[in-house]
Amino acid sequence: MERRREQRPGARFVGLAVALAGALILCSLLFVAAGASPLHAFSALLKGSFGSLRATGETLVKATPLIFTGLAACVAFRARIWNIGAEGQVFAGAMCAFWIQHNLAGFPAAVQLPVIVIASIVGGALYAGIAAVLKTRFSVDEVISTVMLNYIIVYVLSLLLLNGPWSEAGGFFEQTARIDKSAWLPVLLSGTRLHAGFLLALAAAVLVQILLSRTPLGYEIKAAGSNLRALEVQGTNVRRVILVVLLVSGALAGLAGITEVYGVHHRLKAGAIMGYGYTGIIVAILGQLHPAGIVVAAILFGALVNGGTLMQIETGVPSALIYAIEAILLLFFLGGWSACNFRLRRVRHA
Repeated sequence: MERRREQRPGARFVGLAVALAGALILCSLLFVAAGASPLHAFSALLKGSFGSLRATGETLVKATPLIFTGLAACVAFRARIWNIGAEGQVFAGAMCAFWIQHNLAGFPAAVQLPVIVIASIVGGALYAGIAAVLKTRFSVDEVISTVMLNYIIVYVLSLLLLNGPWSEAGGFFEQTARIDKSAWLPVLLSGTRLHAGFLLALAAAVLVQILLSRTPLGYEIKAAGSNLRALEVQGTNVRRVILVVLLVSGALAGLAGITEVYGVHHRLKAGAIMGYGYTGIIVAILGQLHPAGIVVAAILFGALVNGGTLMQIETGVPSALIYAIEAILLLFFLGGWSACNFRLRRVRHA
C-alpha cells in the first residue's frame, strides 16, 4: 500500500459516495436482523429528525455540543496533538461556568450570559492546560494525561453533587438546583428548545476556519501536523505551539458544557454532559478535520440520536442501534478516505 501522489478531481467524491452506500447497505442488514423494514426504519429516522419544526430544532440542539467538541478535536488533531480529554474539558467548562454564575444569581442576563461564556472558555482551557504543562515540561504523553484527567473531573463533580456544596437541597439525584432563569440561553425558535448556543457553535466554526487558514498560528498548526521536528529546527518554539493548541482545544470543548447546562437542562448534572467529548472525536474524523465538515457531521449525528426515538416507536428497532450506525459510518468513511489517498501496488520480487 502506498500513498497516491495525486488524485483525480472526482476520486474523493466517488470514494466517499461508495463508502456511504456501503454503510447504508450494512445498516439495512442490521434493520432486517432486528425484524424491521429498512425503508420503514430510515423513513422513521428521517421523520423523527427533520419531520417538523420541533424535530429539526431538537436535532440542532443535539448537534450543538458535538460541533464544539468536534472543533476541539480538529484543532488538536491538525497539529498531531492527540487531545482525548475533550470529555473532561466539557465538564471543566460547565463546572467553572456554574461556579461563577451561581454567585451572580439575580443579576440581569446581560451580565450573567457573557460571564458564563467566558468562564466556560477559561475552565476548559485551564483543564487542557494541565495536560499541556505535563507534556511540555515533563514529556508526559497527552493521550495518557488527558484520558486520566477525564476520570478525575467526573469524580470531582460527583463529590460536589453527592451531598456536597452543589447538591440540590432535599433532592435525591446528583444534580444542582434549577439555575436562575436570567442565566438561561435564549430560545431561537418558539415551540422548540433550539437555543443561542447553536449560533455560538456556528460562529466558533467560522473562527476556527479563519484561525487555521488565515493566521500565523494556523500555519504553525499545519506545520506541526506535517513534521513537528522540522518546525522546531526552523526556530519555532514548539512548546508554545503545543500549549496554545491545547488551550484553544480545551476552550472549545468547555463551551459545549454550557450549551447543555444553560440551554437544555438548566441544571448541572453529569448525565447531561457525558459522552459529548468522545463523540466529538468521531465527528471531527468524519468531518475530515474541517470546520464545515464537522458542522455537517454533528448535525448528522444529532439527527441519528434524535430520530432514533421515533424509529424505535414505529418499527421496534432499539434506539441503542444508533450507536452501531455511528460506528459503521465512521469505519466506512475512514475506509473511503484511505481508498482515495492510498493504492495497492503489486511488488515483483526477484
